[in-house]
Amino acid sequence: MNRIEFLKNSFAAAGALVAGSSLTAVAAAENGLRAETSLAGKTFNLDYAPHEGTFKNNAGNDILDQIRFMYDQGFRSIEDNGFLKRPIELQTKIGELLAKLGMRMGVFVVDGGDNWKTSLTTGKKEFKDKFVETCKLSVEAAKRCNAKWLTVVPGFYERKLPYGNQFANVIDAMRAGAEIFEPHNLVMVLETLSDTPELFLQQTHETYAVCKAVNSPSCKILYDIYHMQKTEGQLIVNMDRCWDEIAYIQIGDNPGRKEPTTGEINYKNLFKHIYNKGYKGVMGMEHGNSKAGKEGENRVIQAYRECDNFLS
Repeated sequence: MNRIEFLKNSFAAAGALVAGSSLTAVAAAENGLRAETSLAGKTFNLDYAPHEGTFKNNAGNDILDQIRFMYDQGFRSIEDNGFLKRPIELQTKIGELLAKLGMRMGVFVVDGGDNWKTSLTTGKKEFKDKFVETCKLSVEAAKRCNAKWLTVVPGFYERKLPYGNQFANVIDAMRAGAEIFEPHNLVMVLETLSDTPELFLQQTHETYAVCKAVNSPSCKILYDIYHMQKTEGQLIVNMDRCWDEIAYIQIGDNPGRKEPTTGEINYKNLFKHIYNKGYKGVMGMEHGNSKAGKEGENRVIQAYRECDNFLS
């Protein structure tokens, strides 16, 4: 096999993306083969944000090395749900690295331990006080990484109370949180979830109603595409209905909650719609990888390149 054929076959097998490296351009004179270049390092049309572990096989277990790898692949944001519980020293290092690379921090979760149980819907002072305390801690954590958005989950239904009372209790708690976040220009984004029917917020219109009632720039919607495909469908229709309250978007295909192109959602079309609406926020990659190892991680990058190619 001559050198030209070898290079041609190598590119066909590996694709345009090889994580962690850039493919050298090849000039071929004999048969007019066009030069091939890697997309590694080029930014995307939308701001996709991987999380810790997405590329650990390529970058290693160190979160800082993973962030550097993300940057090298063209990503300009990360999200870190568990950031609030990281040691302060590591929070600071992550924030400093993001600042150095010019990257953004996406959401981390305001989690004081009550998110996955019956809590704020009850109206009990103990739960509201814990929520307020956690909001204050989150403000300090956000300063260390220059975060803007923070995920809030109001918890489960209180089956002993009418829905209207629960709704009022959640609004009261969210207003208390907004009062803490507003002076710091932080935005808590309420996540509508599909994990269990016990969750108080399960459809976009419910979260929209809470945000309208709270009436604060610091209380908006986290629209998780994976969850909303499961609970309500009509992604574009429901997104448009609630667009003025959506401040953050997360990604995951269904079924399986893996990268785009692995399920039923037309992500290329959806990304184009979001782009055309002028969205400038972060698109959190809150999903797993469909394949293991480096091969799976490289496939994630390729999938985003494919779905982000909506302008041609």
